[in-house]
Amino acid sequence: MSYADVNGINLYYEIQGEGSPLVLLHGGLGSGEMFAPVLPAFTANRQVILADLQGHGRTADVDRPLDIRTMADDIAALIDHLGLEKPDVVGYSLGGGVGLHLAIAHPDKVGRLVSASAGIRRSATHPDILAQQGQVTGAAAEFMKDTPMYESYQRLAPRPEDFPRLLDKIGAAMAVDFDLTDEVRGLSVPTLIVGSDADIVPAAHFVEIFNLLDGGLRDGGWMGEGRPKGGHALAILPGTTHYSLFMSPLFPAVALAFLDQRS
Repeated sequence: MSYADVNGINLYYEIQGEGSPLVLLHGGLGSGEMFAPVLPAFTANRQVILADLQGHGRTADVDRPLDIRTMADDIAALIDHLGLEKPDVVGYSLGGGVGLHLAIAHPDKVGRLVSASAGIRRSATHPDILAQQGQVTGAAAEFMKDTPMYESYQRLAPRPEDFPRLLDKIGAAMAVDFDLTDEVRGLSVPTLIVGSDADIVPAAHFVEIFNLLDGGLRDGGWMGEGRPKGGHALAILPGTTHYSLFMSPLFPAVALAFLDQRS
């Protein structure tokens, strides 16, 4: 359990397991702890670096917006701080978006990427979810006191009273329009796109991302000669949702199978 002073933030991280390094990034309103059900699978043969993103878990918030691009820069700085050479990165939801931005902005710092349950265009999100996201403000803190997210924050956060502030910042961040189509099309880091078959975006959106990465556009061929030129891949996990994917044993299974491939 350690802290790294990077980019003006005191970023909490912990390291578990031994082997090739893997940075594991949690979802919004969570922390590295959320991977507890599947962490043994990741640490069996890997050194796993669990980082708590800005304002989450044991990482206190700072006076700056909650911007996914800045959080990606934080992780790039953490990689440098730890002296890691192109570790693999696995991110879920918010962490999946951070991983994508990390691979886009800092491709020299990432070996392989697994981005799970992260859309690349705000408009792809189901309309009812966009409506729910529009209601996320600090005023909702009172109604979340019986949720696991609130309990975790109160137990881990350096300043538990900051929970309404975190909700305000997350709500503001989710209201910002984005479209990473052009950036993803040029992604050079071998990437596995993972989605639930009942996610907050249609499964077709994950296929669309795979198409941008040169995937699914032709037959793969007997020897894999028709697969995406960049080594990218796609996995849709059956029987999961956006809120259960990160706990499913299928998640580490497909993620590690991809990361262990070296072409």
